[in-house]
Amino acid sequence: MQGLYGVIRNYAWGSQVDIAQLQGREVPADLPEAEEWLGAHHSAPSTLHDGRPLDDAIASAPAAMLGQRVLDRFGPKLPFLLKLLAAGKPLSLQAHPNLRQANSGHQRELRIGIDAAYRNYVDDNHKPELLVALTEFRAMCGFRDPLEAAADIEALGVPELESLAATLRDPKAGLRRAVPDLLGLGREECRGIIDAAAKAAAELATQDAADLVNLARTYPDDPGVLVSLLLNHITLQPGEGVYMPAGNLHAYLKGFGVEIMAASDNVLRGGLTNKRVDVPELLRVLDFNAIDEPRALIEDAGPVRSWPVPIEDFALRRVELTGEPQTVVIDGPRICLSTGGSVTVADDEGEVSLSPGRAAFSAGTAGPIVASGTGELFIASA
Repeated sequence: MQGLYGVIRNYAWGSQVDIAQLQGREVPADLPEAEEWLGAHHSAPSTLHDGRPLDDAIASAPAAMLGQRVLDRFGPKLPFLLKLLAAGKPLSLQAHPNLRQANSGHQRELRIGIDAAYRNYVDDNHKPELLVALTEFRAMCGFRDPLEAAADIEALGVPELESLAATLRDPKAGLRRAVPDLLGLGREECRGIIDAAAKAAAELATQDAADLVNLARTYPDDPGVLVSLLLNHITLQPGEGVYMPAGNLHAYLKGFGVEIMAASDNVLRGGLTNKRVDVPELLRVLDFNAIDEPRALIEDAGPVRSWPVPIEDFALRRVELTGEPQTVVIDGPRICLSTGGSVTVADDEGEVSLSPGRAAFSAGTAGPIVASGTGELFIASA
């Protein structure tokens, strides 16, 4: 067990308060702090207390760092990436590729040129992800039932959206026709429709309507604002999570949370951003099936909470510590992240005291984790 130091990503949508406040730094931070990456992804590897980048440390001794089971399953790399995510503004409307799509896309772009400005696939991995809220967290996650979306769109009473509602009600068209139709609209055409929809929504006393008004204010001519009408809008309370499999369209709107994903940075964007948007590629990877309930299942076992997901790349546990030491047996490499109180984590090879917002790495061969103190601890693993 040794301290692990992450990399802050200063994306424009980040908060200048959440991560800095958690870590006891001056508030507001000089720049927006959107994410802190804790992992070994080549784009921003974390650093161990002894000064080694985590990816280099794993490459030098993969069996010892990962454990044999994880090494055999995933090869000589950490299969997951843990993040603190602080959304001060809406993130881009996005989806992530599955493993086959990521591999073929990455190979295709390597032939084109690794530094091409229009590159989408920075690695060959899929990127399913789980986000667990630390504060109240607002998000749009996965397509909703198209008939329910059509009813709500008709309730806005905007003539320009009548054809959209009709498309959603058509079983031969539905979401597969509605989404590309919306994303293909021109900016000026969008501006008028968004303005009319936002004015109608302002008369409705619902959180979904408030989301539309806020998005229209920030992105007055972006087709992604209209696509938001087709998505599930949810509010997570602290301790609740949302799981987004590959291909599911989503956008986080506001809040602070812990996010874990397969070790990838492949993002296909369709709007609500100043970053690169590639609508044809996004449409190629989208899953148009509706999701009834995007919130993740919760399993509580005493002081340990988990959110089971149907993949092998990652698992996330939250341990509530009230003074009694807790032993957590997990096979494989672990990243421990404190999100409150005063916590100490130990394994067979060392001990680290963690203040809020600080992390530690435990190798896959270092035995069980013993957590003590008072506070909240997240443990990421394969």
